[in-house]
Amino acid sequence: MSGFKEPQFKDRQKAAQSARQSLLNKFRAQPGPDDPEVAKRRAEREAIAARREAVRQAREAEKAEQKRREEEAAAAEAARIAREQEEEAARLAAMEADQKAKRDARYAARKARGKRK
Repeated sequence: MSGFKEPQFKDRQKAAQSARQSLLNKFRAQPGPDDPEVAKRRAEREAIAARREAVRQAREAEKAEQKRREEEAAAAEAARIAREQEEEAARLAAMEADQKAKRDARYAARKARGKRK
């Protein structure tokens, strides 16, 4: 096994310079913002973003519509319950008035029988 050769300062400096140069070449090889391919990809991304926004707005509109329908249903249910309670109260009042009239009639009949004696 051969011994490890420690890189000298010049070797390390040369390796760093070549790495910087390769990064610079890689950056220069990339297309610019006015390249048709870049513009096409940007337009595709914008179209996708627009579709996503439209879907999000449609979903929010559907949620708002569903909430409105639920609120209307709750209001209708509350009105129905209130109407039923009013009808029940009116029925109880009529029943009490009927019972009172019958009771008064029995009382009057009892008084009338007592006066005949």
